[in-house]
Order: sequence, then C-alpha cells, then structure tokens
Amino acid sequence: MQRINTISTFMERTPLILVTNDDGYQAQGINHLASIMKKFGNIIIVAPDSARSGAACSITPTQPVSTKQINDDTYACSGTPVDCVKIALEKILPSKPDLVVSGINHGDNASISLHYSGTVGAAFEACMKGIPAIAFSLRTHKKECDFTPFTQVIEEWVDKVLKEGLPTDTCLNINFPEVSHLSGSKVCRMARGMWHTEWLDAEKDADGRNIYTLTGTFKNLEPDAEDTDYWAIDHNMAAITPLKLDITDYDTLGKFCI
Repeated sequence: MQRINTISTFMERTPLILVTNDDGYQAQGINHLASIMKKFGNIIIVAPDSARSGAACSITPTQPVSTKQINDDTYACSGTPVDCVKIALEKILPSKPDLVVSGINHGDNASISLHYSGTVGAAFEACMKGIPAIAFSLRTHKKECDFTPFTQVIEEWVDKVLKEGLPTDTCLNINFPEVSHLSGSKVCRMARGMWHTEWLDAEKDADGRNIYTLTGTFKNLEPDAEDTDYWAIDHNMAAITPLKLDITDYDTLGKFCI
C-alpha cells in the first residue's frame, strides 16, 4: 500500500506543522493543540477568525477571503477551515508541511457527525493535497475545559504519523470523551447514527421573513457495537478512526451495468 511517508524529512530537519480548527484561532482547544505541536517542530496556525462549526468541506468561492497576522506564528482567516488550509499552503507557509492537525474541537465528530465537521473537513483538504493529517475532537461544548488528559494520546499519534506517515488518501479522526482519565485507546470504525433535527420557530424579521434556529439530537443506531467510535467514547476511551477520501461503494459498483 502506498503511503504518505515523512520519515526522511522528520529525520533530516525540524518538521513543519500546520495547525487549524473550526472553532476559531482564539479557542482553547486549538491553543492546547498548538502547545503540544511545538514539542515536535515549527508550527504555523491558520484558523478562522470566528467559529465555523458545521462548515464541513465548504469553501468560499463567491467573495474574497482575508487573512490577518495575529503574532509570529498565528493567522486569522475570514474563510472556512478548508479555506484556511488552502490559503496556508499557497500563501503563508514557507514550504509544504509535514503534518496538518485540526482541532481540538469543542464537540465530538464521531459517527456521521464527521460529514458536517469543519474540523474533519480541514483534515480532508490536507489529505487531498497528499499531506498527513489528523483531526482531534472532544465530546464537550464547554468553552473552557481540561484538555490535559488527552495530551499523551495526541503526542503518541502525532509522533507515529510523523515517523511512519499514513496510507495515501487516508487521514485520522480522533475523538475523546470528557473525562479526567482515559480508560485507553481504541482503533475503530465510525458508528452508524442519525441526527434528528428540529427547526425552532422565532418571530418574523423586519422584512416579514420566517426565522428558524436549527437544533437536534443524535441517535446511535448500534450502541452495542464494540468496534465503533461511539462505543469507545461511551466507555471513556479515545477513538481513533482512519478515514478514506474515496467513498465509492465498491460492493455495489459491480452490480450496476456501466
């Protein structure tokens, strides 16, 4: 299997790591992740100027995207997480990075939630460019939380990916439970699940338009499946899920006449 391998660059020079997220450059999660990445190499942070949760793999093609340098290693971008990765690679970074890390997201991106996630979207974009990438998320929506229980797992997987690379067109999606001590880590698949959405009505605006607010609840459709990310998180474990860019259904492919 072909691999995106960074062993030679890791051994010969200091790695360059791009750090991004979808919560914005000021979020606690990205700042904790950046502090860990500084142990492994030189970092550049390019992240949205405000929260872009739910941006998935979206880009901003209809209006200009701006960046503002906040300090020596941090840039705020007016676009989506994918915009951040694109503009970092083409306009900001001095060279192709050895690794892209996204997160730590405030809120898990397990099961089908990863399809909506700007955190994972940024990792996918790096993967499309042939760069090893890892998305990190924590099952909490608190603005202030303790990320230190997950530092060791983050360090272990970053070290592994920098040294060994990842298979071509594959990135990692790592989710953590909100606990003070992890029970372990588990490499697992994404669970089957479903979001039950609800649009909450509000008053009409000044132009008479109906205003709705999106909310919803997630249902795990296989709660007893021990090989899934949701089961791992529910049992206080870090869930490590490899993701492929190619989502072709190969089982069905041969059943159709082409």
